[in-house]
Amino acid sequence: MLEVQNLSAHYGAIQALHGVSLTVEEGKFVSLIGANGAGKSTLLKAISGVISASSGQVSFMGEDIGRLSPVKIVRLGLCQVPEGRQLFAHLAVRDNLMLGAYIPGRGEPKSEIMRRIDQVHAIFPVLERRTKQIAGTLSGGEQQMLAIGRALMSKPKLLLLDEPSMGLAPLFVREIFRVFKQINQDQGTTILLVEQNARAALQLADHGYVLETGRMVLEGPGQSLLKNEDVQKAYLGG
Repeated sequence: MLEVQNLSAHYGAIQALHGVSLTVEEGKFVSLIGANGAGKSTLLKAISGVISASSGQVSFMGEDIGRLSPVKIVRLGLCQVPEGRQLFAHLAVRDNLMLGAYIPGRGEPKSEIMRRIDQVHAIFPVLERRTKQIAGTLSGGEQQMLAIGRALMSKPKLLLLDEPSMGLAPLFVREIFRVFKQINQDQGTTILLVEQNARAALQLADHGYVLETGRMVLEGPGQSLLKNEDVQKAYLGG
């Protein structure tokens, strides 16, 4: 479904990614772990078109998307939940969800959009109870739920999740990770998760990758990486 080949990216003179390659198969749950500054968020931004890669190729569903705009990439079915949520903080919960369904060039009847809102409410019942509440007044966990719900409104085939547990209480972290598995298994949505909570991320993953200082250094089944001595020492407190 997603093929990243020899991708490099720069911020000015600083090279953030060095020939990174990654594959995400349709229907799978893939986790990418690494320390702060490893280049994880940069990789997601390059995949989703937020930044331009210096070299390399990104293919989605067999199509080269490396030069497409973020809007066109979302229209193809690839959507990212950004680090920090980036909600429309002064708008209501319902308005944030409605905006997630607004994709130029994809005309949809209102009945379909309302059906998807009902689906999001079924996953996150708290959002239905908060439907008229201003997004910026939600708790951190509720805001993360709204950010995920907004992304689901675009009907993604592949969902990119950037550090979704950051700043959340353990109770909310457990809940959103449960939801990720539900979205993957019950709805068939393919997921690429970037996460510093390495243990939780690899426990969910069919396949995992380890990124260090802009280079991919390890990959394998999630359970195998959990047992890897180097991963345990660096990321699991082993």
